[in-house]
Amino acid sequence: MFVKLDTALLQIEPTFKIGLIYYNKIIVSTSPQMLKGRLQLFQEQLFFELEEKSVNDFEGIKEWRALWKKLGADPNRYRPSMEAMYRRIAKQNYITPMHSAVDLNNFFSMRYEIPLGIYDLDEVKGDIFLTVGNKETSYLGLNGRENNLSGILTLQDEVEAFGSPFVDSKRTAVTEHTTSALQVVFLRPSMGQEEADKLLESMGQMFTQVHGGEAASIILDNNQVEWRI
Repeated sequence: MFVKLDTALLQIEPTFKIGLIYYNKIIVSTSPQMLKGRLQLFQEQLFFELEEKSVNDFEGIKEWRALWKKLGADPNRYRPSMEAMYRRIAKQNYITPMHSAVDLNNFFSMRYEIPLGIYDLDEVKGDIFLTVGNKETSYLGLNGRENNLSGILTLQDEVEAFGSPFVDSKRTAVTEHTTSALQVVFLRPSMGQEEADKLLESMGQMFTQVHGGEAASIILDNNQVEWRI
């Protein structure tokens, strides 16, 4: 299986980059109390910070909103996933635990102010292509709705689109039966290579501490546009 980056994205934003972490032989289960506690504590601290600071003033959110516009979507209508979480927390509508993979994914997303997706590779068919969606690009999302992804960065396989920094599809959602997964880290374009490498390594180590298994990571950008898993 290959993951390929549409080079047209680099024409729109030359510093565009995506982090990929491949996990194998993992065990997904109810989150350990340590993770539940960190997730709750972070949200409580963020709530107090949001009383003094606008959601749009956070650097990661600001940068992703700008990229959203460059790609052709309206960030006021279709918000990056971590911005949607920040807005929920500002209303004290905290994210509740689901299972270890999703909970850790949400923690990373809130902590680093970037969207993240995680996908069950057994449900992905063929190669993965990262590109911008068009008027025909849609899927049934985890929000329970059919979502159109025109102008939004998407992950597509041989069947259809299945992921984005907006909302992910039900088809490839990670469950407690997942043993092999791809985590997609929608990095800030401004992040340097060394910082991005360290971030992926840190995420991979923490994920495998919770889930066991093995991790391998790479960054797709203007230096490398495809990766064979």
